[in-house]
Amino acid sequence: MTLDVVRTAYAARSAEYIALFGRVDQVAEIDRDFILAWALGLQGPVLDVGCGPGQWTHLLSGAGVDVEGVDPVPEFIDSARANYPSDRYRVGRAENLGVGDAALAGVLAWYSLIHTEPELIDVPLAEFARCVRSGGGLALGFCTGARLEPFEHAVTTAYFWPIDSFAARVEAAGFTVSRTATRTEPGARPHGALLAIRR
Repeated sequence: MTLDVVRTAYAARSAEYIALFGRVDQVAEIDRDFILAWALGLQGPVLDVGCGPGQWTHLLSGAGVDVEGVDPVPEFIDSARANYPSDRYRVGRAENLGVGDAALAGVLAWYSLIHTEPELIDVPLAEFARCVRSGGGLALGFCTGARLEPFEHAVTTAYFWPIDSFAARVEAAGFTVSRTATRTEPGARPHGALLAIRR
């Protein structure tokens, strides 16, 4: 699944996606608390990678976090800038974050890598490792399952990751996984979350 395919697919459904997920009050309170607690424990700049319409960037900015949102879909960035004009957003991609080595205190990639093919997942993880300073943090949200396998996401093909398998890839990139969490809710895909510290 190339970036161009994913970007085109999301651009085509951007208005629908923004209506469903463009405000942070549309997401689970448990996830808001999880991400806020993580980000408030960091000292320095944070990048919200795959920020979509900007809801997580806005939440963190409002809590006093030095955060910037990055997304490859221009329609999402335009919407984020219009709805949250006091926050910082730019077009960018997980594989090339456009910041210096060890420039970040943390990277949030909440459901941002779900369309990345498993054989390519090490590329964005290596970029996160390059950009996050020693002792900095990584927070990931993803679809979890008993097997690593594709599924038909509403926008384009995505992947279920077993927690242990995803954690192993994160560790191999240069992080130490400090926490994992899963939950399943009626009518929703199984949710996985992972926190890690840059070695």
